[in-house]
Amino acid sequence: MSSDIDVPSGGVDAAAPAPRTSDRGAATRTALLNAARDVFCESGFAQAAVTDIVARAGASVGSLYHHFNGKADLYLTLFDEFQARQQERTREAITAVRDAGEADPMRQFIAGAGAYLDGCLAERAVARLFISGDGPPGFDRVMRQRLNRWARRNAALFHTADGGVDEALVIVLTGAMAGAVSEVAQGDDERESRRLADAIMDIVGTIRNPRTEQR
Repeated sequence: MSSDIDVPSGGVDAAAPAPRTSDRGAATRTALLNAARDVFCESGFAQAAVTDIVARAGASVGSLYHHFNGKADLYLTLFDEFQARQQERTREAITAVRDAGEADPMRQFIAGAGAYLDGCLAERAVARLFISGDGPPGFDRVMRQRLNRWARRNAALFHTADGGVDEALVIVLTGAMAGAVSEVAQGDDERESRRLADAIMDIVGTIRNPRTEQR
């Protein structure tokens, strides 16, 4: 091997161990996900090409298929990771208001839902990607199921007399949040989107179940 390669002083220490394969693999996986996110947001899922993704990631097609099953798997992984961040935002918001002494279930729900909308604003390009309708076959069903699951988990704050969950309230809150997420994520003006999000949550906060209040 030639010995005339110039290594700048203060650069790589020849005695330092090479990065572990697992570290390199994790870095490649992250680069592929970041590249896929950017390409999907710019071109949409249908028009995005695997070759564009690997070129932007500085990886190879083989490495992509080593970590993922293909373009749809990249998309679904990005969605799962976004939803995990959203769930954590919601959990932290609800925990914070509970710790502050808030016992009203609707106020707790508002805190969690507001955090979810804040996440859509903070990651608007990604949120817009997932509600655009341009995803893998069957993704619209996955999106509805995930939103329903999220709403059910948070609507569990509202217990019925028999310890169950009020289905009618779940439907109302799920529909309200689906509309809010769509409008907030697709808005072009961040300030206006945030104003709209606040206004939506103010209205949601007025929702009451007449059957529960009559009891």
